[in-house]
Amino acid sequence: MSAETPKDTPQNAPKTEQHDPAVPDAYAAFMRTGWDDRDDDVARHPVADLAAVRRARLAEAFPGERLVLPGGGYKVRAYDTDYRFRADTAHAYYSGNHTSDAVLVVEPDGTSVLYARPRSGRDTDEFFRDRQYGALWAGKRPSAGELEAALGVTVKHVDQLEADLAKGAKTRVHRGVSAAVDGLVAGDDARDAELARVASEMRLVKDSWEVAELQAAVDATTLGFEDCVREWDRVVEHGERWLEGTFFRRARTMGNDLGYDSIVAGGPHATTLHWIENSGPIVPGQLVLCDMGVEGANLYTADVTRTLPVTGTFSPLQRDLYTLVLRAQEAAMAALRPGERFLAGHDAAMQVLAHGLDDLGLLPVSVDEALSPDSRVYARWTLHGVSHMLGMDVHDCGQAAPEAYREAELVEGMVLTVEPGLYFQADDLLVPEELRGIGIRIEDDVVVTADGIENLSAALPRTPDAIEEWMATLRG
Repeated sequence: MSAETPKDTPQNAPKTEQHDPAVPDAYAAFMRTGWDDRDDDVARHPVADLAAVRRARLAEAFPGERLVLPGGGYKVRAYDTDYRFRADTAHAYYSGNHTSDAVLVVEPDGTSVLYARPRSGRDTDEFFRDRQYGALWAGKRPSAGELEAALGVTVKHVDQLEADLAKGAKTRVHRGVSAAVDGLVAGDDARDAELARVASEMRLVKDSWEVAELQAAVDATTLGFEDCVREWDRVVEHGERWLEGTFFRRARTMGNDLGYDSIVAGGPHATTLHWIENSGPIVPGQLVLCDMGVEGANLYTADVTRTLPVTGTFSPLQRDLYTLVLRAQEAAMAALRPGERFLAGHDAAMQVLAHGLDDLGLLPVSVDEALSPDSRVYARWTLHGVSHMLGMDVHDCGQAAPEAYREAELVEGMVLTVEPGLYFQADDLLVPEELRGIGIRIEDDVVVTADGIENLSAALPRTPDAIEEWMATLRG
């Protein structure tokens, strides 16, 4: 085993609370005896070889430099309760590690070390006293040997990190993830930002394993939407909270968690783009916008939106508006293929929506004027861009340079959302009263193929007729 567990010292004393019972020496000594603490047989994780290739590419981008990518630690929710841990995306992408408090270091010679906090041995108090890391409190963490077997990377105890980083080498740090790690190396804003940019840009194109992970997350999301509709009577009875909770059950059953806080927006709440309070009623006659995604076990997330009629049937006005958004989405999808600009889908969708808004008599200028970059007055009712990259983050590759992302051309293997919307605020006096409080968004996840795109979320119906039939079938 490459990482030795430090013995109890004042610096690494178990994390306890003042109301915990006293631990007499006799009890502590007895607790340290009689345990079977052998390593389990651990299979090599399918991401291990992929992560090794990723690290090699990252090292090639910064020859002769040390690269430090922390995974992050627990974040306090309230006093002594923490949020469920989720590793930093860059750390997980380049290491495969999902345990807390770990740091990946790529050395100047291209070799890598994972500085981790493995489970403690049974010769310390940590395993039975520590509320954050102890096996009897928080669950059995993998040993250093188990991590090495699973991830194919050398593992050292994280307590060795400070001393090893003190050894001279030109070092860049992926900052903002761990304040403790940030403090170990003097910062250079420009150089560290370049590491974050390159580490992000290398995730823009997904390999086949990643696409399969995204498809699995989307498939679980589809099942989550179906769960919600099957419980529609309870949704109407209890409101947005019931719908949110029903989907969360599927996310925890088939994945790691939610990819992001679910947006469950009934009626006028749908005009708030990131309505995550989810505390309102679900009212017959209105629409409910559901923007939800399952994050899979390997942290790849779906991001899908459907806008559903609460009664199961669209009114004529709702159908007309929904169809306008659908036509915009279809125009965006038709525009996406390798070699096209990333913004090609957005521009195609805005053409459709601007003309539709003009047909409704809402534009204060001509369509051509409204679509001009110097005007964009139509955006009062569309608000957001139509696409963002998707992967381990719901807004993936967010630190990529504009010229590699927003201003770039699409490449086979990129995965992105397509999500136009129309939003008529309840207090917007420039629209007819019957439109006020209606928000509609349709969002699908697509992968760029050799000659176009593949819709990963095609299993969820999109047309008004298909949605009505789907809801009726699931509700029995």
